[in-house]
Amino acid sequence: MKLINRCIAESFGTFWLVLGGCGSAVLAAGFPELGIGFMGVALAFGLTLLTMCYTIGHISGCHINPAVTFGLVAGGRFPARELVPYVVAQLIGAIIAGAVLYSIASGKAGFDAAASGFASNGYGAHSPGGYALHSAFICEVVLSGFFIFIIMGATDGRSPAGFGGIAIGLALTLIHLISIPVTNTSVNPARSTGVALFQGGWAIEQLWLFWLAPIIGAVIGGLVYRCVLQQKHGKTA
Repeated sequence: MKLINRCIAESFGTFWLVLGGCGSAVLAAGFPELGIGFMGVALAFGLTLLTMCYTIGHISGCHINPAVTFGLVAGGRFPARELVPYVVAQLIGAIIAGAVLYSIASGKAGFDAAASGFASNGYGAHSPGGYALHSAFICEVVLSGFFIFIIMGATDGRSPAGFGGIAIGLALTLIHLISIPVTNTSVNPARSTGVALFQGGWAIEQLWLFWLAPIIGAVIGGLVYRCVLQQKHGKTA
């Protein structure tokens, strides 16, 4: 598949992840009686990724996350020369999704993206649970590292074929169950950027962390799997 086609697939996939995951938080999580809560938002993120794994996984690999792309480069599963096009495509999809979500949400009287937070990631006063910068950094690094570790294991040629998307989608659900109270869960710089631009204030000021920490974690996870667990000779996915 040509690079342009794979990048288009990445844009669509990232759009779906941000619209489905952040949309569930912005549109559905806050109602006292009908709200889906943290657990529902976690499941929404997992479902968006799971569905895209089986929709575009055979086309682009379904990274839909710059940290995943960095991690797969570090893990020897993806060519470094294609990293920038993939990340640009992911950002485009995420920002368009943020714009669509903003358009939908602004149809409700009294909606204010800045005041609501607009599903943005944050630390300190902007952490859902009031967690400090160092807690947010550690959380994002560790969970991003394990996320790429799971992705590489689930798509290894020695793993059962056809089940990788389930493990990866459930992993993202678990990650959200752990870290929504800490950072509102990023582990994905594109997801963070797509909504931060529309929140427009503190979310942009704190966005650096949600690029730096997930990429560091993913690179560590990719290197660990590559050096310790990946088969040195023979086929891997």
